[in-house]
Amino acid sequence: MNFLTATTGAVDLVNISILNAGIVAVMGYAVVFMGLVALMAVITLMGKFFVAQENKAKAAAPAPAAAPAPAAVPAVAAEPAPGSAGKLKLHDVEPKTAAMLMAIVADKMGKPINELRFISIKEVK
Repeated sequence: MNFLTATTGAVDLVNISILNAGIVAVMGYAVVFMGLVALMAVITLMGKFFVAQENKAKAAAPAPAAAPAPAAVPAVAAEPAPGSAGKLKLHDVEPKTAAMLMAIVADKMGKPINELRFISIKEVK
Protein backbone atom coordinates (compact mmCIF):
# COMPACT_ATOMS: atom_id res chain seq x y z
CA MET A 1 0.00 0.00 0.00
CA ASN A 2 2.91 2.34 -0.27
CA PHE A 3 2.24 5.10 -2.71
CA LEU A 4 5.81 6.28 -2.91
CA THR A 5 8.91 4.16 -2.90
CA ALA A 6 12.44 5.29 -2.36
CA THR A 7 14.88 3.64 -4.75
CA THR A 8 18.43 4.84 -5.24
CA GLY A 9 17.64 8.27 -3.84
CA ALA A 10 14.92 9.04 -6.39
CA VAL A 11 11.21 8.97 -5.61
CA ASP A 12 9.10 6.97 -8.07
CA LEU A 13 5.33 6.85 -8.19
CA VAL A 14 3.94 3.38 -7.83
CA ASN A 15 0.88 2.35 -9.82
CA ILE A 16 -2.04 2.18 -7.43
CA SER A 17 -5.33 0.45 -7.95
CA ILE A 18 -8.65 2.18 -8.60
CA LEU A 19 -9.84 1.09 -5.16
CA ASN A 20 -6.87 2.72 -3.43
CA ALA A 21 -7.31 5.92 -5.49
CA GLY A 22 -11.00 6.02 -4.52
CA ILE A 23 -10.14 5.60 -0.85
CA VAL A 24 -7.62 8.45 -1.05
CA ALA A 25 -10.18 10.68 -2.82
CA VAL A 26 -12.90 9.92 -0.27
CA MET A 27 -10.48 10.62 2.59
CA GLY A 28 -9.59 13.97 0.99
CA TYR A 29 -13.26 14.87 0.59
CA ALA A 30 -13.91 13.88 4.22
CA VAL A 31 -11.09 16.12 5.46
CA VAL A 32 -12.40 19.10 3.48
CA PHE A 33 -15.99 18.43 4.61
CA MET A 34 -14.95 18.20 8.27
CA GLY A 35 -13.07 21.49 7.89
CA LEU A 36 -16.21 23.14 6.49
CA VAL A 37 -18.33 21.73 9.32
CA ALA A 38 -15.82 23.08 11.87
CA LEU A 39 -15.87 26.50 10.18
CA MET A 40 -19.69 26.50 10.20
CA ALA A 41 -19.70 25.63 13.92
CA VAL A 42 -17.28 28.47 14.72
CA ILE A 43 -19.36 31.00 12.76
CA THR A 44 -22.60 29.83 14.41
CA LEU A 45 -21.10 30.07 17.89
CA MET A 46 -19.74 33.56 17.15
CA GLY A 47 -23.18 34.65 15.92
CA LYS A 48 -24.87 33.36 19.07
CA PHE A 49 -22.23 35.08 21.22
CA PHE A 50 -22.79 38.47 19.56
CA VAL A 51 -26.60 38.13 19.70
CA ALA A 52 -26.33 37.35 23.42
CA GLN A 53 -24.11 40.42 23.91
CA GLU A 54 -26.63 42.60 22.05
CA ASN A 55 -29.55 41.23 24.08
CA LYS A 56 -27.62 41.84 27.29
CA ALA A 57 -26.94 45.45 26.24
CA LYS A 58 -30.63 45.96 25.40
CA ALA A 59 -31.69 44.53 28.75
CA ALA A 60 -29.28 46.83 30.58
CA ALA A 61 -30.67 49.93 28.83
CA PRO A 62 -33.51 51.59 30.75
CA ALA A 63 -36.93 50.99 29.24
CA PRO A 64 -38.83 54.15 28.25
CA ALA A 65 -41.87 55.01 30.32
CA ALA A 66 -45.10 53.78 28.82
CA ALA A 67 -47.45 56.52 27.68
CA PRO A 68 -50.98 56.31 29.06
CA ALA A 69 -53.49 54.95 26.57
CA PRO A 70 -56.03 57.48 25.27
CA ALA A 71 -59.54 57.02 26.63
CA ALA A 72 -61.25 57.16 23.26
CA VAL A 73 -60.28 57.93 19.69
CA PRO A 74 -62.18 60.95 18.37
CA ALA A 75 -64.38 60.37 15.34
CA VAL A 76 -63.12 61.65 12.00
CA ALA A 77 -64.94 64.81 11.03
CA ALA A 78 -66.45 65.12 7.58
CA GLU A 79 -65.49 68.79 7.45
CA PRO A 80 -62.11 69.93 6.14
CA ALA A 81 -59.44 70.78 8.68
CA PRO A 82 -59.14 74.43 9.76
CA GLY A 83 -57.21 76.40 7.17
CA SER A 84 -57.86 74.00 4.29
CA ALA A 85 -59.99 75.07 1.38
CA GLY A 86 -61.82 71.84 0.69
CA LYS A 87 -61.52 69.47 -2.26
CA LEU A 88 -59.04 69.92 -5.09
CA LYS A 89 -59.67 68.38 -8.52
CA LEU A 90 -56.59 67.15 -10.36
CA HIS A 91 -56.88 66.65 -14.13
CA ASP A 92 -54.00 64.52 -15.50
CA VAL A 93 -51.59 65.90 -12.87
CA GLU A 94 -49.62 63.91 -10.30
CA PRO A 95 -50.38 64.89 -6.67
CA LYS A 96 -46.66 65.56 -6.12
CA THR A 97 -46.59 67.97 -9.06
CA ALA A 98 -49.77 69.70 -7.83
CA ALA A 99 -48.27 70.17 -4.38
CA MET A 100 -45.14 71.66 -5.91
CA LEU A 101 -47.19 74.06 -8.05
CA MET A 102 -49.27 75.18 -5.06
CA ALA A 103 -46.12 75.82 -3.02
CA ILE A 104 -44.58 77.86 -5.88
CA VAL A 105 -47.75 79.96 -6.27
CA ALA A 106 -47.93 80.61 -2.51
CA ASP A 107 -44.26 81.62 -2.46
CA LYS A 108 -44.60 83.98 -5.45
CA MET A 109 -47.69 85.59 -3.93
CA GLY A 110 -46.02 85.90 -0.53
CA LYS A 111 -48.96 84.31 1.28
CA PRO A 112 -49.22 81.18 3.39
CA ILE A 113 -50.59 78.25 1.44
CA ASN A 114 -53.52 77.77 3.86
CA GLU A 115 -54.84 81.22 2.92
CA LEU A 116 -55.08 80.31 -0.79
CA ARG A 117 -57.86 78.28 -2.37
CA PHE A 118 -57.07 75.97 -5.28
CA ILE A 119 -60.14 74.53 -6.99
CA SER A 120 -58.56 72.46 -9.75
CA ILE A 121 -55.22 71.95 -11.45
CA LYS A 122 -55.07 70.94 -15.09
CA GLU A 123 -52.05 70.42 -17.30
CA VAL A 124 -52.06 72.68 -20.37
CA LYS A 125 -50.69 70.96 -23.45
